Amino acid sequence: MVRKGQLKIQQMAFMLIAVTLFFALIMIFFLAFRLSGAKGSANLLAEEGAMMLATKIANSPEFSCGKSFGNQVDCVDADKVMALKKDLSEYSGFWDVSNIEIRKIYPEGNETCTSENYPNCNRILIGKEEMTGTYVPNFISLCRKEAIENQPYNKCELALIMVAYESK
Repeated sequence: MVRKGQLKIQQMAFMLIAVTLFFALIMIFFLAFRLSGAKGSANLLAEEGAMMLATKIANSPEFSCGKSFGNQVDCVDADKVMALKKDLSEYSGFWDVSNIEIRKIYPEGNETCTSENYPNCNRILIGKEEMTGTYVPNFISLCRKEAIENQPYNKCELALIMVAYESK
């Protein structure tokens, strides 16, 4: 009789261990399934953040036209950006993005702006020279002051500001 009781206790113990292991495996598969979407969610959040940052950057004091060109929204002062490009070391890590690129829509071209060829260029690159990350674009007005016959005027062109972020 004692042997049958011990055998039943051992069977119950093995069944409890088996059931516990079964539910542990189910929990591991469930967590793996739930966490597999976390990477995609992180990339989606980074993209949304970059979209909002593209608009914020265009209206930030370092980029915006301010009252120089009237009260325009999403207006970027090209002269300010070129000055900022010279002292970029002061802003390292300030925007927490890989690159910021401003590209004129017309005329098409791929000539990167430097202090020697500005304003006869099409692309202002702020950050690394190599293109890394995923770019999120936003349309802006790219304005600068010019003069015709010693009369200053505002020259504004349609451009894209593209903010790059690193995928997680």
